[in-house]
Amino acid sequence: IEEAKKLSGAPGCVECGRCVAACPNRAIEPKDGMPAVVPGRCTSCGGCVSACHSGGRVMVGRKVSVAEVLDEVTKDTIFYDESGGGVTFSGGEPLAQPEFLVSLVKACREMGIHTAIDTSGYGSPDTLLEVADHADLILYDIKSLRDDVHQQVTGVDNSLILSNLRRLAAHPVEVIVRVPLIPGVNDADRDIELMAEFLSGLEWRRQVRVDLLPYHRIGMDKYERLGRVYAMAEAQPPSREQLDRVLASLRGHGFITRIGG
Repeated sequence: IEEAKKLSGAPGCVECGRCVAACPNRAIEPKDGMPAVVPGRCTSCGGCVSACHSGGRVMVGRKVSVAEVLDEVTKDTIFYDESGGGVTFSGGEPLAQPEFLVSLVKACREMGIHTAIDTSGYGSPDTLLEVADHADLILYDIKSLRDDVHQQVTGVDNSLILSNLRRLAAHPVEVIVRVPLIPGVNDADRDIELMAEFLSGLEWRRQVRVDLLPYHRIGMDKYERLGRVYAMAEAQPPSREQLDRVLASLRGHGFITRIGG
């Protein structure tokens, strides 16, 4: 599995300029006397890291094997046993690495470790169902039932995501639907009604829970460190009044609903 990569200027930078010269994409330029990544140009090729002799630029993230991940997982077995918890595979999108994910989930099941998958549902239906066969819990994000809105905020349509949730509803695995609630994007009365109607129409094998995830701005600092533009800088977290309104609407349709999850 390849974790998120980041090129960063560390305290070891001596302002030699080697990283600027080594970048094939001209993605590094001086800023306030220090080399800085130009948003949108960096491809994480690592050329600047190789050129840096002072340790001022590092690549964060590495490829690991299934066995290496399991070694880390099993270190906390005593805590899983005492708390009733387990392992959550998230991302990014875990379904984007299907063979790796399936192998990990199967191994955790064999070791008796509770396993949850946090997914957007945008992945192969066959992979999703194979994972569901071995996982204990699926945390399934739904962002918008309106395809035009979904296209605008995620870059893809929602047809695969919705059809995959239909498949999961008919599967015995436990599913918790999670709705990132974003003011001005998916919090209007019509948006919530469409969500409730869709979820109510699925053939669930068990009672479904819906968790509301209020939008927050914690990620803004991360975008800045990565040299990327934060497209939702003007958006504000929903008020308690807004959250209560959505909770009441979903509970009115018979869902177990809570804030957070």
